[in-house]
Order: sequence, then structure tokens, then C-alpha cells
Amino acid sequence: MLSERREAILNIIVEQYIKTGEPIGSKTLCMLLPYSVSSATIRNEMAYLTELGLLEQRHTSGGRVPTQLAYRYYVDNLMPEGRVNEFNASRIYEELSVNAGDPERLFSTAAKLISQYTNCAGFCCMLEDKLDLISGVDLISAGGNKAMLVMLTLGSKVKSSLIKLPCRLDDEFRYLFYEVSKRLFVGKPLTEVNTSLIQNAVLIAGERIFDLLPVLTSLCSLCSEASQSSLVIEGETNLISHQELGSDVYKLLTVLADKEKIVRLIEKFKASSAKSVLLIGRENPLYDIKNTSTVLSRFTYGNSQSAVLGMLGSTRIDYKSVLPYVKYILKTVDNLLEQEVR
Repeated sequence: MLSERREAILNIIVEQYIKTGEPIGSKTLCMLLPYSVSSATIRNEMAYLTELGLLEQRHTSGGRVPTQLAYRYYVDNLMPEGRVNEFNASRIYEELSVNAGDPERLFSTAAKLISQYTNCAGFCCMLEDKLDLISGVDLISAGGNKAMLVMLTLGSKVKSSLIKLPCRLDDEFRYLFYEVSKRLFVGKPLTEVNTSLIQNAVLIAGERIFDLLPVLTSLCSLCSEASQSSLVIEGETNLISHQELGSDVYKLLTVLADKEKIVRLIEKFKASSAKSVLLIGRENPLYDIKNTSTVLSRFTYGNSQSAVLGMLGSTRIDYKSVLPYVKYILKTVDNLLEQEVR
């Protein structure tokens, strides 16, 4: 731990740099410190903090800027505990609670709110679950020869697809579809649903298999989609305003567009024992985002399904303003998921 004076100096440098993006010199510190200290003493303290790796001097005659290590010390030891104001807290809760019964929508809304209230990128990832299975299917008329196929999984995933049928969706067709679904698909693990099941459907549907083919093929596609990890990213363009990222912002946007690397990072986090982490700079195991601050938080819901919510921004984010909103949104999602279990 640092002495009280060194902590005060580091605190001012971090908060001023977050606010202005400009190096902080000894003269500025003399004016901002709540007590009188000579410029020489301040320069000595700054030199000491630099030796510890908490500050760096980018130009010989310039002031100091905080390092990634300084941000970590600030968050862990100096940052005042912030709160979300009641008005915004109420709005956030209202938007999230509307989707409490649909985990996918809940996480997607949470990611959008994170991006909205932090000016960073928010993301959510529904992680692959090899044990998830089909719990129900339905076929709803959409007018003419069109129908909406809806599939629900045991893990509370809802998938749908609009299909053009080669025949009318009458009671006979609907009964045949339900019979095939009940005998071949419902209760089947998503990873085991494939086109070979359609071949087995011939024994049940007979000549009408050709009428059922578009629906059954679509059902296989929905199962494939639902069985994989899915990543949703909101507010990527917010990162363009993060001046600290500089030209690297475009490399970062490329990584986010690729998504596979972010999914690998999330799956690696899932394998750890941590419930929630803040990774600052080089603490990120993914090289492509080592100039960012990333929040990852894991959730378990339904039939042991897993998802991860997170935030990504530059290392120069306003931690004392941003983190309270992220924490509030994560806590609200957690509470809503628990209420659904009861």
C-alpha cells in the first residue's frame, strides 16, 4: 500500500487524466492537492510512483500519465463507491424485468443497456450446452401457404423461422407435424437433431413427407443454431469516441466483428472459478484487446444453462461513473433470473 500523500497524488493524476487526457505536472498537483506541498516534494513523489510502474512520462519535460497498473490500484483502493441515480435505476429495472421470462431477450437487453449507460460496447454470450434438448414445437399459420415454426428448448431458448409450405396448413397437416415431432424430435438433444431424423419421418408421414420437408429441414436448422454459443455485441461504434484507443480502434472493431476470438475469451472465462472480473489492459488474456478494460460476468439459469454478460471500453474509461452502472445491470439480471427459479 502507498502512503496517504502518494495515494492522494495518484488519485488526482488518474482522475484528471481520465477527464482531460492530458499529462499532469507538479504545478497542477500543487493546486489540486487539499494541502500545501512544495513542487520539489511532489516531483519526488511522482518519481517514486514512476519507479513503481504506476506512472509514466511520455516526454522528458512533460507531466505524468497513469499506467494500466495505476488504473488497477485506483479501482481497488482509491475509487469512491458510486451509485446509480433512482431515475436511471428505475428505467433499467423496468426494461430488464419486461424480459425476465425470456433469458435470451433479457441478456440481449442487458448488453444494450450496458452500451447505452457506459458509452462502451456491451455484449452477451449464450454458451453452448450439449445437454439442451427440444421441449416443444409449434406451427402457426402466417397467412396463405406460410407458417411460423417456433421451437422451445429445455434451456429456455426460443427460436423461430418463417416457412413457405407446398400445401395448406390445415388440421390434417398440423396433426401430422405434431405426430412426427412428438415421436422423433421432442425430448431429443439439440446436438442429435440432423437430417437422418427426417429420413425416419418417412415411416410416419408416408407420401406426405414432401409436404413436411420444409418444416423439418427448418427445425434441424433451428436446433443447430440453438446448440451453438451465440454472441451479441451492442454499441461497438461507441468505441470510436474513446480517444485513448487511437487508430487501434479499427483493429478492435475488426476483432469484435469476427466474434470468434471474443467467444473463445468468454469460454476461457467460463472455465475459471470467477463469477465476475474486471480485466484492465494486459490482464486481458486476449492479445487483441490488451489496450481495453473488459468486464465479464457469468450467469447460470434454467436447466444449468450458462451465459456471460460483459462490457468493453478503453483503459481510460471513467471507472467511478461506468462501473456502478455495469454492476447494477449485472445484479438486476441476476436477481430477475433467481426470481424466475422460485
